[in-house]
Amino acid sequence: MGDTQAELNARIEANLPLVKHVVYQVAVHFPRHVDREELARAGALGLVEAARRYDGSRGVPFERFAAQRVRGAILDSVRAADWAPRSVRLLARRLEGAEQQLASELGRVPNTDEMAQAMGVSKHELARLRDRLFRSVVLALDHETSDDSDEDLTLVDVLSDRNSVEPLEELESRELHTYLRDAVKLLPERQRLVIVGYFLDGKTSKELARFLGVTESRVSQLRSEALRNLKLGIEAQYDASDEEDAPVGRVAKRQAAYVDKIEEASDWKGRLDRWDDEYDVPEEPLLPIRRIAAPA
Repeated sequence: MGDTQAELNARIEANLPLVKHVVYQVAVHFPRHVDREELARAGALGLVEAARRYDGSRGVPFERFAAQRVRGAILDSVRAADWAPRSVRLLARRLEGAEQQLASELGRVPNTDEMAQAMGVSKHELARLRDRLFRSVVLALDHETSDDSDEDLTLVDVLSDRNSVEPLEELESRELHTYLRDAVKLLPERQRLVIVGYFLDGKTSKELARFLGVTESRVSQLRSEALRNLKLGIEAQYDASDEEDAPVGRVAKRQAAYVDKIEEASDWKGRLDRWDDEYDVPEEPLLPIRRIAAPA
């Protein structure tokens, strides 16, 4: 006790390699996303605290005293930054231990059945346990990701922001949405009633059958025909081929006429200016149709 500031500084600087050694020892027990530099900073603070509290008269070597303080500071830092409960971390160690033991015994990575049996749980319960672990992993936005390119990408580069749509994506969405609305509007009357009733109004096949005076199987047939027409009509708007072969047959001619009507329903500027007010319904109910009608 009673060391000068210069003596404290000298002791700290002389034992900085100890921090690196302790970080190396404890880091092997943490997942990869835990920043080793953060561990080193926490360990350095622990070393400073150890230098201030060290009492040489007790006969304990400073290196041993400091190592315990550094290790404790690192563990405290990790616990403070970890939002997952201790039970989840214990579960992670159990799963990892069981997987390593089975891998050693089998000479390969164990499958789900083998893991469930080793843990004494069902496959469904094992899936739930793993889901808890996956949700407990937190990655920083500057965490590096790997892909097939040579670019150095981080999570912030690859994650999409649903609240910030790129202008080109917004225009493409508006155009597709307008094509879809025009295509629905131009369907034969019964097909249009089934599509609007089923996807937008939430009607059941039984209710639509009663309204149209047909059987439920006929409603199902009308729905399939309508979705097929929507897919054909919208994909044709994005078809860049120069083939202009005249349609052959009544069905082909009717389909060609339907495609032409969709194209003529609005010009490119009108498609980009229109918004989701045609049927006065939210966009979400249209998603089932959009998934089928969207061009490949």
